[in-house]
Amino acid sequence: MKRIAVFTGASSGMGREFVLRITSEEKFDEVWLIARRTDRLKEVAEDVGTECRLLPYDLLDPRSAESYRGLLEAEKPDVAVLVNAAGFGLFGRTEEMDAARQLDIIELNSRALAAMTLATLPFMHEGGRIYELGSLSSFQPVPYINVYGASKAFVLSFSRALNCELKHEGRGIRVMAVCPGWVTTEFFDHAVSDDTISYYNRYYTPGQVVERALRDMKRGRDVSVCGFQVRAQVLLTKLLPHRWVMAIWCRQQKK
Repeated sequence: MKRIAVFTGASSGMGREFVLRITSEEKFDEVWLIARRTDRLKEVAEDVGTECRLLPYDLLDPRSAESYRGLLEAEKPDVAVLVNAAGFGLFGRTEEMDAARQLDIIELNSRALAAMTLATLPFMHEGGRIYELGSLSSFQPVPYINVYGASKAFVLSFSRALNCELKHEGRGIRVMAVCPGWVTTEFFDHAVSDDTISYYNRYYTPGQVVERALRDMKRGRDVSVCGFQVRAQVLLTKLLPHRWVMAIWCRQQKK
């Protein structure tokens, strides 16, 4: 049985960093790289010392997940690692931004992530690991990043509950939500169109976030949060009423 690793959003940012770090530390028979841009996937594959299969799927199209499921059923590999890093966001006033594009955020960040996970699980065995990309915004409502934050709240809830189910069922498969704060990636090229969001308290690199995620997975955690400052923010969102948290956020953004 072929032992593989699967990465969505593999062409850049967090997805690319997960590909390079995991494949440098672990051997697979094949690595499946999923993203829209074939040229960028080829660049990533050149840096991986393992045979790569390039799957130029647009996960906004539900047929992509079905094609992926069909490929799994045809080849029946052992998926040792799944990283769901595909996603995007938009910053701005909810009522003023394009409605269809906002719904695409939910489609990619939530529905496609769940679809890829559910398609993969039957082909995972004991020791399998799933990394689901969430966000600091998973823990609180975020005005002016509204739909993005809501989509990431789904990721956190889905990941933790699924991890608990798999533990109780004795599958030996781990699921972890990776929930970083601001990360220096291409995310901002797509998310930012004006100065609605102007306060960014601390940036982390993809390398820092992935390093922490790999360490937290080994420690048996179901959530990974990189950085003391971000973990402190998460704690505050648990202690304070969310209306206060939102008021503080709006004050930071001068609203």
